Amino acid sequence: MQRRHILTALAASPLLPGISWAQGKPLRLVVPFPPGGATDASARALIEPLTRLLGRPVIVDNRAGAGGSVGMAEAARAPADGTVLAVATLSTHGVNPAVYKKLPYDPLKDFVGVTEIVKAPGILVINPAQVPGVTNFNEFVAYLKANPGKLSYASPGNGTIGHLWGELFKRATGTSMVHVPYRGSGPALNDVLAGQVAAYFDQVIAALPHVKSGKLRALAVSWNERLEVLPNVPTYAELGQASINEPSWFGLVAPAATPPAILLQVQQAVATALKDPEVRARLAGLGLFASGTTPTEFSAQIRREIAKFKQVAEAAHIELD
Repeated sequence: MQRRHILTALAASPLLPGISWAQGKPLRLVVPFPPGGATDASARALIEPLTRLLGRPVIVDNRAGAGGSVGMAEAARAPADGTVLAVATLSTHGVNPAVYKKLPYDPLKDFVGVTEIVKAPGILVINPAQVPGVTNFNEFVAYLKANPGKLSYASPGNGTIGHLWGELFKRATGTSMVHVPYRGSGPALNDVLAGQVAAYFDQVIAALPHVKSGKLRALAVSWNERLEVLPNVPTYAELGQASINEPSWFGLVAPAATPPAILLQVQQAVATALKDPEVRARLAGLGLFASGTTPTEFSAQIRREIAKFKQVAEAAHIELD
């Protein structure tokens, strides 16, 4: 009852007075990926609390295709009146601008950051049968240095975050592996499990069931501390690889001309929603950690990510049409 009273009070008392946006129009969250994934789940976890906090209906609109570009292009063309926001990811607003020659949207010119919603730790896993005698990260690096180019790693596709994480790893450790792209995480994981490919980089949530079953061995995670679900797996930072210890993330962006007052009101509502124990527990069950940064912080974060991955893409000669 106390939680309901707090949410109702916030909805009844606009955070910022005097803006036309507070007329109760529905808020559409464009998710540039299919239903059922972590991006979609992070948006849907906010529907109920944001509906109460903002005093308007909140709907999720999945617009998948072209690695997130279809949905982002549509959101970029939407009216800048606060009725349409998009769920940006490290792929759409970090990797894609770094690896594609042309995009149907400009992440910096067409959008402004609203807030980071969650962070999603990454993971490096191997098929133990493909790397005999390797039981930890340092042994894996030593094996790669002794056998340059012998092993391969899978990713969900060319130019995906898994691909770039693999290249970051190679660059940071001075090792060599062959990249094998797939059409999605499912096919990639299937071949790693089958022993066709030795290693895999992705978000923790994708590989966790196979690590728990013992079919795959986790060597490192990108997070600020060891994960409760994988207490025996060190972080990259623990292993002396702080430069690749950064997780993935999902956040909200708005069309560039959206009034700052609206951005702030949405950001404050999201921050409040993410403090709700039920919301945090729902996200944690998906391997996602609640965040809630300011518009200024999130916009700066996006600029940093694009610059970082442009360096990685150039060094690895990754350029896609």
